[in-house]
Amino acid sequence: MQSIETTAVSLSEGEQLSMAVIDLVSQLEDADPTALEPLYDAIDPDLLDSLPDAAGFESLAFDYHGYSITVSAEEGGIEVALEDPSEPELGR
Repeated sequence: MQSIETTAVSLSEGEQLSMAVIDLVSQLEDADPTALEPLYDAIDPDLLDSLPDAAGFESLAFDYHGYSITVSAEEGGIEVALEDPSEPELGR
């Protein structure tokens, strides 16, 4: 069984959700955001940016730059969770 490392960030008010995803991946990859593949190859950035204002939004999952990204409505805002399925299982 493979372990999945999860990192999550909360979206600040006024921050674009698409940019939060790009920034999170670039930090974890230790890469310039412009060096990553375009986000629009994985999902429409305008769709992501509209989610915080979407009535009834609960969650959305997609793959980007080798990671599984889950965007969820949480009490008080939006949360972005990034899972790297290639991380080895810890403790074994």
